[in-house]
Amino acid sequence: MTETVSTDEGAAPTRGRVAAWAFWDWGSAAFNAVVTTFVFTVYLTGSSFGDENVISAQLGWALAIAGLLVAVLAPITGQRSDTSGRRKFWLGVNTLVVVVITAAMFFVQASPSYLVLGLFLVAAGNVFFEFASVNYNAMLAQVSTPLTIGKVSGFGWGMGYLGGIVLLLVVYFGFIDPEVGLFGVTSENGLAVRVSMLLAAAWFGLSALPLLLRVPEYRAPAAERREKVGFFASYRVLGHDVARLWRTSRHTVYFLAASAIFRDGLAGVFTFGGVLAASVFGFSAGEVIIFAIAANVVAGVATMSVGLLDDRLGAKPVIMTALVGLLVSGLVVFFLHDGGQVVFWTAGLALTLFVGPAQSASRTFLARLIPAGREGEVFGLYATTGRAVSFLAPTAFATMVTIFGEAYWGILGIMLVLLLGLVLLIPVRAKQQQIR
Repeated sequence: MTETVSTDEGAAPTRGRVAAWAFWDWGSAAFNAVVTTFVFTVYLTGSSFGDENVISAQLGWALAIAGLLVAVLAPITGQRSDTSGRRKFWLGVNTLVVVVITAAMFFVQASPSYLVLGLFLVAAGNVFFEFASVNYNAMLAQVSTPLTIGKVSGFGWGMGYLGGIVLLLVVYFGFIDPEVGLFGVTSENGLAVRVSMLLAAAWFGLSALPLLLRVPEYRAPAAERREKVGFFASYRVLGHDVARLWRTSRHTVYFLAASAIFRDGLAGVFTFGGVLAASVFGFSAGEVIIFAIAANVVAGVATMSVGLLDDRLGAKPVIMTALVGLLVSGLVVFFLHDGGQVVFWTAGLALTLFVGPAQSASRTFLARLIPAGREGEVFGLYATTGRAVSFLAPTAFATMVTIFGEAYWGILGIMLVLLLGLVLLIPVRAKQQQIR
């Protein structure tokens, strides 16, 4: 029988459940770091598939389409996981789909004829990864208390970065760097990268098991349970909830709008970071992974450390500071791009110092406001508002590259998205009452 749990603020979650929950983040590095940032997308935008600048733009458009699908479906899937009491079940299903998609990347050979397949798999993986993240974020309240939510959230994000370090080390020294890697794998026809995708798939699947086995399934308290409705009727319920949210907690709506934009900018930093390192600063595939390992060390330590400040100072000061740091670092990369790899090593690492804290604090800002029984729905709305504008960073990146013909102009596009998010965040009240 599946173990279930109801929200109970008087019961402190065990460290074992916190660790099990965070191991999903540890495993998610297989998709975030290896697939979308430092290995597969770098491989896909390489010269083996065609003109690098053109493919970089095409990747941006593919991710924009994926974002539109998430925007339409995420709040409904989250809402229905709340009412069905199968939040963990759907986390497992969506995680499995991401694992299968990641493994399927093995079939993307180094030829222009496989480019469409590669772009499709990256886009589809992003869709189902977002669905899984909705339910994962909704479980934050199950494994934390109001006094520890910042620390626990930061620990989860930090585990993701640390997992990325270990996996990238294995990928680099096992397959990418040696002329003949483990099991006789070479770089011919992209085999080293393709086998790395099989490893990434297994890594994510195994890392998700502790959460699925150790953290109980969620059941809302009886007073908070909502009536189950059909799929299309869920949109009507969502509309009523959003209208009520506008009436009773307007600054939460402001936060959702602001965070949607700056989170898309943060996603852009990750998605296009490895692509820029290779196409603009001349990093080889191996050098991109070495940079990624260093970046994950910086990001992991920063995110875990700042999680403690989140609990003491609140989420908004953390987010504001991080966004300013990102803008300064990104502009240094843009204006000094002719300075070579040393510029990307210094300013690029500075970027990673701020990305994790901004992501983690954004999650805790909202988590503190959500009443029991609505976590999936509200985090689904969180995903939707993010994905409703998720075309911004890819479109800004692709537009800048298309207009000016050089990939480094994409940096400026991402920085403009982050700046807009920062401006919209300024008037949001730092402390608010719980959503009704």
